[in-house]
Amino acid sequence: MGYSVKESYYTLQGEGAHTGRAAVFCRFAGCNLWSGREEDRGSAICNFCDTEFFGVDGPGGGHFDDARDLAKAVRAKWPEDTPTIARPFLVCTGGEPLLQLDDGLVKAFHAEGFEVAVETNGTRTPPAGVDWICVSPKAGAELLLKSGNELKLVFPQPGAEPELFDALRFDHFYLQPMDGPEREENTELARNYCLAHPQWKISLQTHKILGIP
Repeated sequence: MGYSVKESYYTLQGEGAHTGRAAVFCRFAGCNLWSGREEDRGSAICNFCDTEFFGVDGPGGGHFDDARDLAKAVRAKWPEDTPTIARPFLVCTGGEPLLQLDDGLVKAFHAEGFEVAVETNGTRTPPAGVDWICVSPKAGAELLLKSGNELKLVFPQPGAEPELFDALRFDHFYLQPMDGPEREENTELARNYCLAHPQWKISLQTHKILGIP
């Protein structure tokens, strides 16, 4: 089958429950809600995506024929001289990583010592063994994955209001203000919603504040 990866890199997780945690990000190419081409953005189900996942030309990107080869390439991004107090943390993201992440690749990542997290739009079910599941629902897309560790909703989204999701089986519920020209207004809306509905917590894109990938 093989795997297509846009990029992989070492950074700090900028969003959600693991904000501030050192992690390797493996960004898979491709998505089922947008092609990644700007000319298709207007007709995409998710037309506000702020990541580049088209192609395999990023740092650490490429085509990998074997799960072990990809796992070793990703493991090489984790600094060798870091203390071994905690397991290395890997975030599988995209695009939509569950179009490619399979049982064999999860096992290969585990064999390299990683704690494996996935950030998904929830339209696919994950393979067994994923350690942390973060679902970010998108308006207009059928949500199949209705349980996990973290639900992170970009807000506001007409047709994907928080009350549609607050009875699902997640450990954490986050509202993340939609970026763009109305970011300040969206942040205020998210703040006010979380104050009125304490089940929800606010998630800021701290990696953009810090100026890191």
